[in-house]
Amino acid sequence: MKLLFATKSLDVAGGGAERVLTIVASELAARGHDVSVVTFDAPGGASFYPLDERIRRIALGIGKTDQPSGLADFARRIRALRRAVRAERPDAVVGFMHSMFVPLSFATVGLDVPRVASEHTVPEYYRGRGGEFTLFMLGCVLSTRVTVLSPAVRDMYPRFLRRRMVPVPNPVPAPSAARPIARGGATRTILAVGRLGPEKDHATLIDAFASIANRFPDWALRIVGDGTLRGELERRVAARGLAGRVALPGATARIGDEYARADLFAVPSRYESFGLATAEALAAGLPVLGFADCPGTNELLEHNCNGWLVDTAAGVDRSAAFATGLAALIGDAALRARLAGEAAASVERFSPDRVTARWETLLREVIGHCTAPNGRL
Repeated sequence: MKLLFATKSLDVAGGGAERVLTIVASELAARGHDVSVVTFDAPGGASFYPLDERIRRIALGIGKTDQPSGLADFARRIRALRRAVRAERPDAVVGFMHSMFVPLSFATVGLDVPRVASEHTVPEYYRGRGGEFTLFMLGCVLSTRVTVLSPAVRDMYPRFLRRRMVPVPNPVPAPSAARPIARGGATRTILAVGRLGPEKDHATLIDAFASIANRFPDWALRIVGDGTLRGELERRVAARGLAGRVALPGATARIGDEYARADLFAVPSRYESFGLATAEALAAGLPVLGFADCPGTNELLEHNCNGWLVDTAAGVDRSAAFATGLAALIGDAALRARLAGEAAASVERFSPDRVTARWETLLREVIGHCTAPNGRL
């Protein structure tokens, strides 16, 4: 198959969706498919995450990829995408995230090419973003198929959209570094990984750690990622007197090393579409702590089996509940070891090989339907 993947940017430090694209596209290229990737990045850049050398990069260089686009850039991007699709003549195009599949769906109207929109969030994201949700729905309606990350996520959407949606989970690669990596001193590390945005709720994690930090002086917190809330979180760390105990090093392409250095993984998110970082932590053999009411997290973790889930009971705030969970795991090395022992096997079903096979099946289906006489989806 000749496939054209598309996403807003690969050159800037991205989140889970960009990493997933590079994994899936690289696996498909390794299987012999002709794969290219189009972005709005400036020409001559390099992908933040590793990308198979057989994949062609098409950098359109329109607008600033780290900022929302205005109407003028949006229109220019639609025209440029249409030219790119016509020039490539792919068997199918795949747009990752609504920031790309919305303009891509408009750009390919009238072109004889099947379109797959790959959504990587949940409806909760669009709360208070009515304009974005309207564009998202239009992008879905104009697409041949829409991938979401689980059946549970699909069921959150309106019925007329669910008919187009196909659950395809994120691939979870095997750890790139064996645990543990030798480190100096006796400090143990609580790790969190994710974009520094409100839905990840790192503020709760910082407050929870602050409430128990004096009880466990040999533990530190490391929050890997970047985003709009960096300044606010740094000020929170300083206000809690945690300088030297909490690190916010930014995003990294060598995320495997972070898991290998950690002793405990914490996911304080309010919601997740899949929980890629959580699944990667499990694959790396880490004990994981999360909230029982968090979609995505509660689909990956089974309490007291491969992870530990805390409830926010009536009258107990999120930080207090999370602090209780942190203290339970930090204070019980045998419990951490038992949870870690079940972790990796629980995510084997998300191996890149298995997930790529699902992508192949989906892409062959949409291509076959669209090329068959009177084909309908």
